[in-house]
Amino acid sequence: MGIADIHMHTIYSYDGTAAVSAVLERAVKVGLDIIAITDHDVIRGALEAEQMSSNFGIQVIPGIEITTSDGDLLALSVRKMIPAGLTLIETIKRVGDEGGFCVAPHPAAGGMGMKSLSAYNIFQALDDVEAARILIGIETYNATTLDREANKAAAKWVKRIGIAQTGSSDAHVLGAIGLGATEFPGKSIDDFYKSLCEGTTIVRKGIEWGPIEVLGKWAANYIKSTPAHLALVFG
Repeated sequence: MGIADIHMHTIYSYDGTAAVSAVLERAVKVGLDIIAITDHDVIRGALEAEQMSSNFGIQVIPGIEITTSDGDLLALSVRKMIPAGLTLIETIKRVGDEGGFCVAPHPAAGGMGMKSLSAYNIFQALDDVEAARILIGIETYNATTLDREANKAAAKWVKRIGIAQTGSSDAHVLGAIGLGATEFPGKSIDDFYKSLCEGTTIVRKGIEWGPIEVLGKWAANYIKSTPAHLALVFG
């Protein structure tokens, strides 16, 4: 079985704290076969990670966590920016035009300014034939969300509609990478995509951090990463 963590952030994300090379190194250390870099409305880190991936011996799916007008969406296997602010269905179709696919992250989760898709948004998209071909997974386990009830709700939705489920870390610090992941038959990105399409993915849960640990580790690392953030803005 392969192991993928397809939701994580780097220093290029406004709330990320780690350099791309450090993310790749950590992903290898925790035993992941595939990762996706999904910075908020930025693709630079994902493309950088894809270019560096062979040096680390890990496979990288370039992605973006897009802020749609309905909530956040993971756009995967894309190499061009998809604009923020479009409706969910329009965004999904733009991702499809670029040859990518989508997963709904932390659906219905609230708190700390999270912008999550509702059940209505997701079901409406899946009723659109074209969008349903591209939106092929729902994140039923987000390891670092503060809203644990949202994970439980998402798991129920998956059973109801028969779509693939994913587990992810949503890591904003190095130590969180791999705390949530997705198991799938095979090892390659093609195998992972096939498993999503067939609904054969399995959620893998790691050690669960409590809210204080999630927020405390992020705050400490964010302070340390401030010079790197400033360098990206002004450098």
